[in-house]
Amino acid sequence: MGKPANRGKGKQELEEGFSLVELLIVVIIIMVIAAIAIPNLLRSRMLANESSAVSSMRQICTAQGTYSSSWSTGYAPALANLGGPAPCMVATAAAACLIDPLLSTGGFVKSGYVYNAAGTRPDANGVLNGFEVNATPVQVQVSGVRAFCSDASGVIKFVTPGAAPIGVAAGACAGVATVPGSSGPVGN
Repeated sequence: MGKPANRGKGKQELEEGFSLVELLIVVIIIMVIAAIAIPNLLRSRMLANESSAVSSMRQICTAQGTYSSSWSTGYAPALANLGGPAPCMVATAAAACLIDPLLSTGGFVKSGYVYNAAGTRPDANGVLNGFEVNATPVQVQVSGVRAFCSDASGVIKFVTPGAAPIGVAAGACAGVATVPGSSGPVGN
């Protein structure tokens, strides 16, 4: 007869599993990988929010042009006039159904940015001959770094840091100076 398979082997050699030291090494490796990946993930999210803000700014500028040509009041007096509740069925001067309801209702917040817009430069008949629009991060360095603005010229400008005092008064965006790395027009 042959020998039993476990004869001559110690008790420790028969046990299977990981030791505490091996488990700690694995946990440390996972923590190092997470420490490298999480900041990159957050930075990517901020860049995505900024791209969304620029896209929304372009949509608002286009909607202002459409609004101006559709009603005889010039540009929309407020951001709420460009949109409407979802689903927007009938376009009126009060709710033009031109932009996403996220931008035109409630807190005007979309993708980590707060939006504001106003018609400017009324003439003697009350026709608004200009507009200002801006987007500011909800929380600077978390949802975005730069604030954005535009006006009837259609040029989108940025200001860093995002808590910039860009208002919606006539000429507010035109007054943003071009300072390399700090403010100026957004590239196409």
